[in-house]
Amino acid sequence: MDPLAAVSEELAEIDGQVADIFRALSNGFQKLEKIKDVNRQSRQLEELTDKMRECKRLIKEFDREVKETERRTDANTHKMLNEKKQSMVKELNSYVALKKQHQSNLENNKRVDIFDGPSEGFGEENVLLASSMTNQQLIDRGNHMMNETDQAIDRAKKVVQDTVDVGTETAAALKAQTEQMSRIVNELDSIHFSIKKASKLVKEIGRQVATDKCIMALLFLVVIGVIAIIIVKLVNPNNKDIRDIPGLAPPAMNRRLLWTPN
Repeated sequence: MDPLAAVSEELAEIDGQVADIFRALSNGFQKLEKIKDVNRQSRQLEELTDKMRECKRLIKEFDREVKETERRTDANTHKMLNEKKQSMVKELNSYVALKKQHQSNLENNKRVDIFDGPSEGFGEENVLLASSMTNQQLIDRGNHMMNETDQAIDRAKKVVQDTVDVGTETAAALKAQTEQMSRIVNELDSIHFSIKKASKLVKEIGRQVATDKCIMALLFLVVIGVIAIIIVKLVNPNNKDIRDIPGLAPPAMNRRLLWTPN
């Protein structure tokens, strides 16, 4: 029985997928060495690079699964899983190095095709053309080519100058935008400070209004109490349970004469 399957079915499945990719990479690089066409080599190398990316993803999944099963496995099993992961990484790195080598060779071949290929026919054509021309024609041809070269140089200088001008204008615009952004930031800071100060002021005003309302409510209750006492005194002046209100004279008592003249 596969020792990885005894630990986790996911680990065994990932190990099988990685092994399949390694076999495909081995066969792909063997096939790449037999291909002579540069374009086909480039396409084959891209396919192999995609397989290596997929292999790297699977190795990361294998590592995450190993970390999850670390608590359920003993030290020997955990060591075996780490060694398996290290072997996968080592083999993948070998294919990455092989891919870089083929990529470098492919770039060198492309440079040879670009610089060496067309120059042979072009040189032969120039030799044939020069052999059929007189000295004066050769001089005229040389002068014409020099004029074309001077014109090309002038155009290149103009392009460079235009590029410099555009760069200068872009730098000035960036500087102006930076200054504008600084001003906006300063204004935002000022607005934030003003809002904070206004919030504190509103809170203070709210506390003052609440205090004034409490005072008004107490005064209202006092006035209502005084009015109620006055009304009770007027209605029942003989009630001794209610004290006289300071400043308010008690009602006049009916005076009775003990002696009345005949």
